[in-house]
Amino acid sequence: MSHEEIHRSHRIGWLRAAVLGANDGVVSTASLIIGVAAAGATRVDILLAGLAGLVAGAMSMAAGEYVSVSSQADTEKADLKLEKDSLENNPEFELNELTEIYRKRGLEPSLAKQVARQLTEHDALAAHARDEIGIVEQSMAKPIQAAFSSAATFTIGAVFPLLVVFMVPQTNIISVVAFLSLIFLASLGAISAKIGGAPIMTGIVRVTFWGVLAMGITAAVGRLFGVIAT
Repeated sequence: MSHEEIHRSHRIGWLRAAVLGANDGVVSTASLIIGVAAAGATRVDILLAGLAGLVAGAMSMAAGEYVSVSSQADTEKADLKLEKDSLENNPEFELNELTEIYRKRGLEPSLAKQVARQLTEHDALAAHARDEIGIVEQSMAKPIQAAFSSAATFTIGAVFPLLVVFMVPQTNIISVVAFLSLIFLASLGAISAKIGGAPIMTGIVRVTFWGVLAMGITAAVGRLFGVIAT
């Protein structure tokens, strides 16, 4: 019988950025729209605020992801360079270090030495990167990928509440944007959990909880300042 395992860890980089972007796009834009609408603004003002939030948010997500993931990539490159230099200058020490790692994982000392030697001969840096530092190719930081994924999904998420503002009467903007945004967030949580292999209900609950909290607080602030302004 054939046996096939489908692993999902290679999706961590782009999935994290994509989920973060889409979630932030919905939550921040919907909250902004609800807050401005609660303050008594006109439809044009609401749309203008939402559009400004979309553009600013997408750029902020792209820049933030690029900078943070680049910092991770820089750290990984520095560690790999350090390890490469050590392999060149202290090969025996590094071989013993790799042997000890495998011994602690349960291999007999002689077998650990044999495995370490063979892996060193095959690709010493890859072996140390994976087993000593914990860096594997599938999970290495990719700044450009993270920036584009996050910005693109933020835009998609932010467009949704803006379209709702176009389509519903102004008196219903707050309730409809809040309701449909929560439906969108729940769907996003389910999809991301499914892609990542996590429990679907857990993904739905955690993303909708923070969405409700953000929109509720923003609505209260908008209402407060709207009352003060009048």
